[in-house]
Amino acid sequence: MDKYFMDRVTVRNFSDREVDAQLLRDMLEAAAHAPTNGNMQLYSVVITRDPMRKSKLTPTHFNQPAAVGANVLVTFCADFNRFVKWCEVSDAKPGYDNFQSFMSAVFDTVILAQQFCTIAELQGLGTCYLGTTAYNAPQIAEILELPSRVVPVITVALGYPGGESPKSDRIPAAGFIHEEVYKDYSDEDIKMIYAGKEAREDSRRFIEENGKQTLAQVFTDVRYPKETNEVFSKVYLDFIRKQGFGIS
Repeated sequence: MDKYFMDRVTVRNFSDREVDAQLLRDMLEAAAHAPTNGNMQLYSVVITRDPMRKSKLTPTHFNQPAAVGANVLVTFCADFNRFVKWCEVSDAKPGYDNFQSFMSAVFDTVILAQQFCTIAELQGLGTCYLGTTAYNAPQIAEILELPSRVVPVITVALGYPGGESPKSDRIPAAGFIHEEVYKDYSDEDIKMIYAGKEAREDSRRFIEENGKQTLAQVFTDVRYPKETNEVFSKVYLDFIRKQGFGIS
């Protein structure tokens, strides 16, 4: 197993070194050889390096240090606009304004983004996924001038690392691998799977700083509470519908 995959880290602190524009395009071209649904390539990528436009985008990512400090923000979008237009100019009748089609485009987009991150990291660059893209999709779409049938899915903060980055913890492989069929978890299984995560010093610090009793409470009550999830779910779903995907 390549050591890179076991030792990779998410980079949130970047140096001032610029990412070469041609290198970035070459990496995206290489990433496009990743698997895609029906070879349709249902994605588009918007590169943002202009400081003025970046300053408009970073608040949509809650001014996370990774977003503010990155040399480039790369927004990966599910895109049926291009494919539908190709159908229309080719005397073919498209029927892609539905949930299945949207999910196909999302799968293509996420696969491309991950392939790109791997390529970038192997080139010595650092990456950080910004999940906030789904939280503020309408604002991001306006800033990037996205047309109908194009939905931002994930943004990658990209740049050269500005120092060491901590390695993220992961649950043990036995906690998510199932042989042949799904074997549901007992309470004891759950305690064993999450024991390592809960024992970390940073986890104990999170619990104390947030006035909670368990690490799970930090997730449910502080980081990703139900009320916030419901608000942003509605925002994203309404926007997806507005962009032309009939999801009921």
